[in-house]
Amino acid sequence: MDRSKLYRRFRTLLIANRGEIAARVIRTAKAMGLRTVAVYSEADRDALHVALADEAVLLGPARARDSYLNIQRVIEAARETGAEAIHPGYGFLSENAEFAQACLEAGLVFVGPTAEMMMAMGSKSGSKALMEKAGVPLVPGYHGEAQDEATLANAAERIGFPMLVKASAGGGGRGMRVVNSAAELSAAIVSAKREAKAAFGDDRMLVEKYIQNPRHIEVQIIGDSHGNLLSLFERECTLQRRHQKVIEEAPSPTLNATQRETVCAAARKAAAAVNYVGAGTIEFVSDGKDVFFIEMNTRLQVEHPVTELITGVDLVEWQLRVAFGEKLPLSQNEIRLNGHAIEARVYAENPQKNFMPSVGRIKTWRTPEEGDGLRIDAGYRSGDNVSPYYDAMLAKVIAWAPTREVAIEKLNRGLEQTDVRGIVTNIPFLSALVTHPAVVANAIDTGFIERELKSLTEERGAAGAFELCAAVAAILNEEQKAARKEAHSPWRTFGWMPVGQRQRVFSFRQGQGAEQKVTLRYGSGPSAVSVGEREFVLALAPAADGGFELTLDGTKSRVIAVIEGHELYLRTRNGRFELHWVDPFGGETEEQVGEDKIVAPLPGTVVALLAEEGATLEKGAAILTLEVMKMEQTLRAPYAGVLTKLKCKVGDIVGEGVELAEVEPVAG
Repeated sequence: MDRSKLYRRFRTLLIANRGEIAARVIRTAKAMGLRTVAVYSEADRDALHVALADEAVLLGPARARDSYLNIQRVIEAARETGAEAIHPGYGFLSENAEFAQACLEAGLVFVGPTAEMMMAMGSKSGSKALMEKAGVPLVPGYHGEAQDEATLANAAERIGFPMLVKASAGGGGRGMRVVNSAAELSAAIVSAKREAKAAFGDDRMLVEKYIQNPRHIEVQIIGDSHGNLLSLFERECTLQRRHQKVIEEAPSPTLNATQRETVCAAARKAAAAVNYVGAGTIEFVSDGKDVFFIEMNTRLQVEHPVTELITGVDLVEWQLRVAFGEKLPLSQNEIRLNGHAIEARVYAENPQKNFMPSVGRIKTWRTPEEGDGLRIDAGYRSGDNVSPYYDAMLAKVIAWAPTREVAIEKLNRGLEQTDVRGIVTNIPFLSALVTHPAVVANAIDTGFIERELKSLTEERGAAGAFELCAAVAAILNEEQKAARKEAHSPWRTFGWMPVGQRQRVFSFRQGQGAEQKVTLRYGSGPSAVSVGEREFVLALAPAADGGFELTLDGTKSRVIAVIEGHELYLRTRNGRFELHWVDPFGGETEEQVGEDKIVAPLPGTVVALLAEEGATLEKGAAILTLEVMKMEQTLRAPYAGVLTKLKCKVGDIVGEGVELAEVEPVAG
């Protein structure tokens, strides 16, 4: 084929994606002088990536299959705007060979590999067969075309348990199940196939030996259309939850220099087997002795920034230059490894509730200033809406330093200085994870998070006297904001009274704990607060970022505070705290949803009914499965009882809080 049809210079780039990766591609494309076009769904009409692009086109309704996965509509958007090239980002259509081919047939440059390369390496089964022929070591398994349950079961018995059932076309842990015995296999296959079909439109499965206590190592590669193929060192992605990466770092602290060169050479060999062009990642699993090829991702990875920080290479820029038809700007021996980088994925999810996705409007978005080795790749901002239709990742916090120890410390500081309110995030969980002694010592494997989940998701400690004083100061700071607008008002000064003193009593509650009272006295003399038997002299000075400087008995501290109605969020020197300001007039009408109700925790689609009406259930028995944010959530019986009624059927789209089933508890 004439390569000029595949790779050529262009001036307008359409980004067929959303969120963080769309914003990240737009920034590099603009820096290269390209005109950028964003696409969006009705749910993303006011999204950040739409605002950043030079032009934006509505694709369709909120559901991905009606918008971001609609190949024909994306092609039409390119034609409408005069775009000559399409960057697919990651996820959605990024590894869809049909889409790559459609771009070619439409006369568009696809910023990535060809459809043939995708089909060769994008299929887990096909790529394993190719790697086996090329001499790349593989995990023992079955990667054949026959997909009947008997064939998969026979393969599983031959391989031995524990083993993995895995979507051939998948990634990100979707369509993947660990099976510990033959009794679990049938249900695992059905569930994995259903999830794979929903996520990728392809329910083909492979089975392979489950390597216990493994390490996950991957190598970044990139090739150009002139036959040059480079590796840009490796990343360690061992810290995972449900096969989804949480923390990534580069280089791997597990490998020595000899092992590093061995795995990078294997990655180049794997990519060379298909004459690969574009950015991609070769993924390996290690049992502590040997390294096995598991798959290739024929796209840019979420974790690509850590590679950029240790090499000084902008991988998106290189992707675009390869798409222009240019040669890669460096040779293999010119790529240098410098320092250490580590990345944390910030998600809209609640670690205290089994990482249930959180949706709603972001009321506060505050991140630390970038620079000095700290980088923030974000897809959201204050006022943006987090919908239930897409992946819940909000941003990535990435840190670089000369050593791993300093990089971890810098990452933790970046996380601690990131405040997102209005929705729940996993930031406290990430901080607990990166500072865990085993993580710092690199004494981990891919099951580490699941084993340590209880300690990593523990509620923060109780608010002490300092936090209670800070809560009072936060309320006063908010009250003064209005007064400061009155230029000549004496009340612009905190605590001013013409004579005497005033006393106010505040009452706070943390979680389900008891109320704690704080007494404030202020007026003509110094202001004071009393917490129990302790009394402090208090002063505060507002800061431009919405926080303030709190002085207690002469000691100054910075406090970040966000007040949402009667809910107070505080970030102090002791960590993050959430307090409820009890309404002194008793006007609170908070509605509690009991945990005994079988209700939809978020908007979603009913994909399976796992029990029948009239069935007797044990506590925790599975009742039904919802698909929420592309992940399956199983709702279970809150107690032993009888399933008296199912209020939904497979295929129903249900809203948050909708009751889906009734369970009558057994006597006693």
